[in-house]
Amino acid sequence: MTRRKVTLRRLRELAEAGTPLVMVTAYDYASGRVAERAGVDIVLVGDSGAQVVLGHPDTTSVTLDEMLTLSKAVRRALQTPLLLCDLPFGSTELSDEQAVATSIRFVHEAGAEAVKIEGANPARLSRLRAIVEAGVPVVGHVGLTPQTATALGGLRAQGRTSDEAVRVARDALAVQEAGAFMLVIEAVPADVVDEIRRALRIPVIGIGAGAADGQVLVQHDLLGITEGRAPVFVKRYAALGDAMVEGVETYAREVREGVFPASEHTYPAAAGAAAAVREFIDGL
Repeated sequence: MTRRKVTLRRLRELAEAGTPLVMVTAYDYASGRVAERAGVDIVLVGDSGAQVVLGHPDTTSVTLDEMLTLSKAVRRALQTPLLLCDLPFGSTELSDEQAVATSIRFVHEAGAEAVKIEGANPARLSRLRAIVEAGVPVVGHVGLTPQTATALGGLRAQGRTSDEAVRVARDALAVQEAGAFMLVIEAVPADVVDEIRRALRIPVIGIGAGAADGQVLVQHDLLGITEGRAPVFVKRYAALGDAMVEGVETYAREVREGVFPASEHTYPAAAGAAAAVREFIDGL
């Protein structure tokens, strides 16, 4: 059965019907195809690609050009899901004009259908409003915001104390009023998020934030490709990383033992081809 193209209107319809929204990250053509074939609703080219596929130490290290390259590759893989792209650190901080120009590049060059911006301080809200006014749909992101995690005390859960919980609620409402059509809340207790959602008119995508209106996870985390200990909010649905290592180890062993390639892995030559080459070489 052919799936309907996921648009902003379709997302609203699903959310209003109580159908949980499914978002997953992708950073290249192959992972984009996985998301497409799996039937997710939204594909996020997240700045987490800085660490996951580019080997940077944190999300703030990825450049705008790198994010555009990743986004363009994912765009070529998608037909049905909505393509959402993270605005990387440094590409919006200088001014509203810079933020709008960056967002337009994602739309024009990478085919983004929406962009995501972290934070809810006055400057971030100004950027958000400017991007929306320029005609680019925006997803907000509050709670744990990795681009400014240092100011939040590191990569740790937010909203666990009364003061923090109220701050997250205030941020969520401010992002909504600034014009975001959807909101990501990261690493905030589920009961706090439940209370915040009562005051919101836009869908909430949770990551470590309870059920919400939908979920997002890093594809490499949920498939068990990422090395090391996963965050507490990650459920691993496969162990592809171990399987990939095992496959390459087996390949390496067979090459070294002369098992691979076997005859079925080679091309047959026409009669006399090898003899002709032998004659040519012998005549040199």
